[in-house]
Amino acid sequence: MDGFEGSVVAVFLAAEGGGDPAEAPEVSAVAGRGLEGDRYFAATGTFQKDGTTEPRQEVTFIESEAIEAAARDYDVALGLGDSRRNVVTKGVPLNHLVGREFAVGEVRLRGLKLCEPCAYLESRTMSGVRRAFAHRGGLRAQILESGTIRKGDPITPA
Repeated sequence: MDGFEGSVVAVFLAAEGGGDPAEAPEVSAVAGRGLEGDRYFAATGTFQKDGTTEPRQEVTFIESEAIEAAARDYDVALGLGDSRRNVVTKGVPLNHLVGREFAVGEVRLRGLKLCEPCAYLESRTMSGVRRAFAHRGGLRAQILESGTIRKGDPITPA
């Protein structure tokens, strides 16, 4: 686990709860708030309570390899932003980052918990999403040190 070096494939933001994610070349990651321009930063996220952003809502990640595997193994073909996760990675063992710190470019984060697919995601995409992405639906993370996340940034253990 210590030797990986992955990268950011794409960054997605949805401006409001239920809104469609749009790709961005970079995003400002703010400790304690989330990603500037995203629904949870703006306190309009679908699963947000009382306008408060919980650490687990600050940023979400998904492996591009999981998206490819869902299409190959389950015939569930999603675009990179269709998973509704903020950052798409390549070469990063996200499941192994729960409880660990890691860096995305200049931003330091802590993996908090797996981001299992839910009925809401399946209703927004297609039947079979929950099964195809079980235990590989991504990672919820907390931003520890603010900075900018850019497409192409390296992702390394801290």
